[in-house]
Amino acid sequence: MTAPPLADLYRGYIDCLNRRDLGTLGRHVAGDVHYNGEPVGLAGYRAMLEEDFRAIPDLRFEIALLVAEAPHVAARLRFDCTPAGTLFGYPVDGRRVRFGENVFYRFGDGLIREVHSVIDRMAVGAQL
Repeated sequence: MTAPPLADLYRGYIDCLNRRDLGTLGRHVAGDVHYNGEPVGLAGYRAMLEEDFRAIPDLRFEIALLVAEAPHVAARLRFDCTPAGTLFGYPVDGRRVRFGENVFYRFGDGLIREVHSVIDRMAVGAQL
C-alpha cells in the first residue's frame, strides 16, 4: 500500500484543525515537531492551537495556495475572522479582520515534523 500524496495529508491536517479535533492531531503532527526552529513537541503545538482557538473563536483555516514536493509542503492560508480582545498586539475586540499566513512544512513518515510560519500581522493593524 502506498502512502497518500503530501497534498492529501496536508488537507487532512487542515480538516482536523477546522473540525477542532485536536485529539487526533498526533495523526498529522510528529511528537517531536519543531515550530519556527524551536522544538515544541506535539503537546506544545497543541497548546499553541488551543490558544489560537480561544483568542479567535471563529478561526477557520482556508487554503489559498498549496504546493507539495516531498518532503515539503508550502501553503498560503487565509483567515477571515473576529478575534476577541487583542490579536498580534492590536486591540481587535471582536471586529472582523482578514489576514494571511505563509507556512512551510517538512514531512517525514507521513507526519509534519517542521513548521515555519510567517503571518501578515501588519494586515490586521491596517484594518483597524
